[in-house]
Amino acid sequence: MMELNKDGKLFPYGSYNFKNIDDYKDFIWVRLSKKEQSTMGYVSKNGKDSREFDEDMPFDYGLWDTLEYIMVKKYGYDLSIPLAPNRPSTPSKEAVPKTYKKNFPKHKLIIKDICNLSENEIIELIKNTKVDVIIGGPPCQGFSIAGNIGRKFIDDPRNSLFKEYARVISIVKPSFFVMENVARLHTHNKGETRKEILATFENMGYSVECKILNSVDYGVAQERRRVIFIGSLNKDIKINFPKKISEKQKTVKEVISHFPPLKSGEKSSIPNHNAMSHTTQMLEKMSYLSDGGNREQIPKNLRPKSGDVRKYIKYKSDAPSICITGDMRKVFHYSQNRALTVRELASIQSFPDNFIFEGKTISQQQQVGNAVPPKMAKAIANTIKEMISKND
Repeated sequence: MMELNKDGKLFPYGSYNFKNIDDYKDFIWVRLSKKEQSTMGYVSKNGKDSREFDEDMPFDYGLWDTLEYIMVKKYGYDLSIPLAPNRPSTPSKEAVPKTYKKNFPKHKLIIKDICNLSENEIIELIKNTKVDVIIGGPPCQGFSIAGNIGRKFIDDPRNSLFKEYARVISIVKPSFFVMENVARLHTHNKGETRKEILATFENMGYSVECKILNSVDYGVAQERRRVIFIGSLNKDIKINFPKKISEKQKTVKEVISHFPPLKSGEKSSIPNHNAMSHTTQMLEKMSYLSDGGNREQIPKNLRPKSGDVRKYIKYKSDAPSICITGDMRKVFHYSQNRALTVRELASIQSFPDNFIFEGKTISQQQQVGNAVPPKMAKAIANTIKEMISKND
């Protein structure tokens, strides 16, 4: 990790010790110009030193994308050497397979870097079996700046996992595929990024369509917009997307009120339902917030002077939740002075209460925040199932 001197030279971050990721974010933020802060979803609101972001771009990714943008544009930094290869919003490699095995013990699980999975291994795994569908959500971290530095989306080294996903599709040739990503990819770089992705699969012989879906339309108590790509090898089949299942939106209170109340730091016998410990100062700040309230309710002497405006707020009990990300520690329960537990966040994402998350608490949160809401996933799966039946 590197920081920029006033003269533009670089020196190691090593002399700095950060207690947590928020300290690191603030360290970077104050070193950006207003123009740089506005890059990649950052805006200065009403001339104040505040941060507001695209609802579909988790803060951690936006921060490093902005830093990398500056490094590339101003200083010619080689982006093939990642500034932050282990981003905080990435769950631990050990926890994810443990969670999967815990909930799907009979499934065959291959724990391996997809980049190291050879074509021969893939062919051996499927053993000439006709594959109906491949589903994936490869992170496309480079799309947010690719158009700004004269580089095609496909050529950005940080999009290597998208290319690996496409490689698997080209080898297996499933009848259908589904790919999920953040909604802003749909319009990024005036639609050129979307066109690149579509062309990649069309060149493999697929008919491809994409559409932005909102999880709140599929029985999920959360506003979460995602772009869904569906490809069909049979070009005579009309590609469909799931219809809204209900006009009535589920609320936060509907899906989490059945859990027993907890105080800061309190544990419970329910898996993943343990409250994080908050400092006395943090508890005082959140005590001023009403149901659905925001930081403006906090007295000025206690109110954070800068930071993500989606933090230091309380969930609105009678409405769907804001988009759940890998770090919801400063978004508080509508009636209890604490952040939501992993169990409550998972319930908002529409996971059943018997789905258990493994690993450390922060890793559990990240697993929940990175997931596609199961109820929306089911709606998409049912649509694919209908198309498969027409293909047989």
